[in-house]
Amino acid sequence: MSRGFLVVLDSVGIGGAPDAAAFGDVGSDTLGHIAEACAAGNGDGHGRSGPLGIPVLLSLGLGAAHRGAAGTEPPGLEAAAATTGAWGHAAETSRGKDTPSGHWELTGVPVDFDWTYYPATVPAFPPDFTAALIREAGLPGVLGDCHASGTEIIARLGEEHLRTGRPILYTSADSVVQIAAHEQAFGLARLYELCRIARRLAPDTVGRVIARPFVGTGAADFARTGNRKDLAVPPPSPTLLQRHSDAGGPVISIGKIGDIFAHRGTGEEVKASGHPALWDALLEATGTAPDGALVVVNFVDFDSLWGHRRDVAGYAAELEAFDRRLPEFLARLRPGDLAVLVADHGNDPTWPGSDHTREQVPVLLAGPAAPRGDLGPMAFADVGATLAAHLRLSPGEYGRSVLGRPA
Repeated sequence: MSRGFLVVLDSVGIGGAPDAAAFGDVGSDTLGHIAEACAAGNGDGHGRSGPLGIPVLLSLGLGAAHRGAAGTEPPGLEAAAATTGAWGHAAETSRGKDTPSGHWELTGVPVDFDWTYYPATVPAFPPDFTAALIREAGLPGVLGDCHASGTEIIARLGEEHLRTGRPILYTSADSVVQIAAHEQAFGLARLYELCRIARRLAPDTVGRVIARPFVGTGAADFARTGNRKDLAVPPPSPTLLQRHSDAGGPVISIGKIGDIFAHRGTGEEVKASGHPALWDALLEATGTAPDGALVVVNFVDFDSLWGHRRDVAGYAAELEAFDRRLPEFLARLRPGDLAVLVADHGNDPTWPGSDHTREQVPVLLAGPAAPRGDLGPMAFADVGATLAAHLRLSPGEYGRSVLGRPA
């Protein structure tokens, strides 16, 4: 029996979502705009300069997938470099452009209900929710209560948080409640308990409550830590992970995967923060995972460090660093293994605001069991159906395997 790997490049969208207009994202193109900026010299910084250099990803078909989705071929994304594996471009049907929706649909469970979103007002949260949170957690109050970027609001309100003991409460365009607090002054365990209270008080249609611990002594050196915790609602039906686990198959979840799937079917959960640590954990799992294993990993820094912060140079440098380590992973795949590299949404660093963008995503199939050639347009759920077929699971309700499909 062979193994399956689902590698999510968080937010590496490739433009062209058919329903982008409904989200205000017509024209967004995370990868294409990064490549254009680099070619124009506007992507220099973070130790990199010049055209975007991702030859390994291009050899797997990333440029070809971008051309299929967006219809353009920016410098640095030449589709002619595709030489191995199979590639396609996938569109999402779920009603949100958030992390849970993307991951769940990729694993066979589209989100067919409306998430609860909070308005871009001050306050953003309903007064009864905030009052109950303050009362049940014994807080002196809260700060923020607004839409914000996580790094910006910590820099703006972190010192007041230290003076008053009031945690920082905020949201975004996603269906999310986020609470930031100082890891030592407020306490990590206390922050986690506060988020558990918020999870209980928030509607089930709020996708996640996220604990955002940070450290530092002032605005100049505040920094978020790797002890983030997501309290997600569970998927509405069994995902690929749950179905494989229920069938007795080994599942290894690396990084934030356990939180995204509310620990349903996530098997052995390997904690890792930051791309270097995530790469180390993935390579370790690739070397040790038994036959029949499903290994799932999310490379979150593309999204959290660079997309939301609208940092083109940082995003480009992260893509190039990912590309440099990718051969280590591919070399460790065994006969019969199938790896699928994909994204969950876009987060165009050239786009206004700081939120995700509604885009198509690349689907790159690699490894000894990968087919060859252009798979064309796909659905997100086709990714889960393909891995299910590879792992010899019965078909789920959504998606169609590309294995055996003519290129």
